[in-house]
Amino acid sequence: MKHLTKLLATALLALGLNQAVWADDASDFRQTLQLAEQGYAEAQYNLGMMYYTGSGVHHDYAEALRWFRQAAEQRVAAAQNNLGMMYYTGSGVHQDYAEALRWFRQAAEQGHAEAQINLGAMYGNGLGVRQDDAEAVRWYRKAAEQGNAVTQYNLGVMYDNGDGVRQDYAEAVRWYRKAAEQGYAEAQYHLGGMYHNGQGVHQDYAEAVKWYRQAAEQGYVKAQYNLGAMYYNGQGVHQDYAEAVKWYRQAAEQGNAKAQYNLGLLYDNGRGVRQDYAEAVKWYRQAADQGNADAQNNLGAMYYNGQGVHQDLHLSKEWFGQACNGGVQEACNQYRYLNQKGY
Repeated sequence: MKHLTKLLATALLALGLNQAVWADDASDFRQTLQLAEQGYAEAQYNLGMMYYTGSGVHHDYAEALRWFRQAAEQRVAAAQNNLGMMYYTGSGVHQDYAEALRWFRQAAEQGHAEAQINLGAMYGNGLGVRQDDAEAVRWYRKAAEQGNAVTQYNLGVMYDNGDGVRQDYAEAVRWYRKAAEQGYAEAQYHLGGMYHNGQGVHQDYAEAVKWYRQAAEQGYVKAQYNLGAMYYNGQGVHQDYAEAVKWYRQAAEQGNAKAQYNLGLLYDNGRGVRQDYAEAVKWYRQAADQGNADAQNNLGAMYYNGQGVHQDLHLSKEWFGQACNGGVQEACNQYRYLNQKGY
């Protein structure tokens, strides 16, 4: 299950340790220590957080581990999850996936959503336990049913691709929608794609545009590119080259090679923007440098015709050669022609 590696990173690394829920950063260390030593589980958990983050005391993983363990043994689910995470990462202790699994399980069985994600990831990747996709899905589902948007999205991916479950586009749509409605940009993008392609739902370009837009407005580059394409082609919206330029530009500025190529094309042809060969060359070059063969071909043509650059048939041949290697037959023809002419 390829995507589970990504999910593991999301669950164990990006989420970080649970923040203290009973004390804030201004909590007095001495008072917390006193309560922890008296056996108050909440204080033990908070003290672990203080040592882990270096809040009010010097940073010390070993001490964090000690206090998390004491709280975990009193069934504080957040402490159990954090203890599992420390065993997973080898922070303050030798790395031990089996021990990580044990603590994740204890927290997960108490309904702790992040621990359920972590436990699912351990099963999905076979860490500390025999790899078991079905068991991974079972724990992901528990977290997703609690409203965890990351897991809802990942369940959507699993149903979309048939990873660990029978492929089911309608079920993928259901989980994508749950995460999308919580504002999760990747899910919004994928839900837009399902409407765009008519997978699990009736094809609906307007609905695709709606979800692409929500993701695009959060800066999600693939959605920006797709929204630009919808405006360019007039799918789900009135055709509007200026809007296509706007969204292609946002994606292009984030390094999306296809958006850079399309933006160059719009400047080249003066669609949605004043025709500007130099600007076209700029965007073709950025896409070409990323290996986009169509951009390499067009850049070869710009050098051949001297549009936006000084005419240079040697450079033209070089770019046509790269595009030819990328499978553009027209570029192969131009490369052979220039080669025959001695360039």
